[in-house]
Amino acid sequence: MTALLSFFTTRIHSNAYVLLILCTLFWGGNTIAGRLAIAQVSPLSVVSLRWLIVSSVMWFFYGRQVRQEWHLLRPHLLKMVLMATLGFTCFNSLFYIAAYQTTAINIGIIQGSVPVLVLLGAMSLYREEAHLLQSIGIILTLVGVTLVATQGHLTKLLELSINSGDGYILIACVCYAIYTLALRSKPNVSAMVFFTVLSSIGAITALPALVYEIATGAAYWPTPKGWLIVLYISFFPSLISQVFFMRGVELIGPARAGVFINFVPIFAPILAVLLLHETFHFYHAIALAMVLAGIWLSERKKSMHTDSNHS
Repeated sequence: MTALLSFFTTRIHSNAYVLLILCTLFWGGNTIAGRLAIAQVSPLSVVSLRWLIVSSVMWFFYGRQVRQEWHLLRPHLLKMVLMATLGFTCFNSLFYIAAYQTTAINIGIIQGSVPVLVLLGAMSLYREEAHLLQSIGIILTLVGVTLVATQGHLTKLLELSINSGDGYILIACVCYAIYTLALRSKPNVSAMVFFTVLSSIGAITALPALVYEIATGAAYWPTPKGWLIVLYISFFPSLISQVFFMRGVELIGPARAGVFINFVPIFAPILAVLLLHETFHFYHAIALAMVLAGIWLSERKKSMHTDSNHS
């Protein structure tokens, strides 16, 4: 166990690319779990249960450290409430609700806007420049995502119609972009302490939505299968992925880390093939190649700058 922890600390924990790929792989799995959750557990019940479970686990292991570092957290409490509300509660709630009201094509395309929103936010708030190669890389990833979302027929974009589900997803993407940007200036505490508090806030801010769902008669408790889905969502997309994503942002910044979100619509169909035995089409392979090329180009500027410094 000690050797495994040492490997994670020295190798994986310092490798933003591995962390962000694993993170988005688990988020891709969340798409499968979200589909399986239909009729097994209501959308806002999933959100409330997932953060209740995550925060309980985190407090068990890191509650003492939270108390020790509380004086560093207190001045940032309002900001952390906003971050958890936007990045955890709002994004997830809107995502699960929208899944009932819009098409997979629309969801795939609109989710691809997150990196662009993050980049635009970084340019506005932190005065970061979008270099040519980075811009080309983002465009490539967006085209790749669109190729998946339209099942290889880009002309389907002309057939899109705007409905309430599309609006929910777009608002969710804006929420997550703001959360991603805010990670840059998080309190000077350990990542685990920070996430413990955020997940606890997320569990609290999810309660009003759950109360609303219950009051409207739309809530239903998980079935046995629903509990398995909730547990997967709690430990992989919610706990592990959030920690990995925060670390990735620390290592390479929000704009570049945000590009990796484009892996989610790529991993989702791959997992669907493996777990749900769906057909893997040629356009999936093309889209995956475009996303990888886009990420490589977005990183090329840094590599060239680093090489010139060593010459």
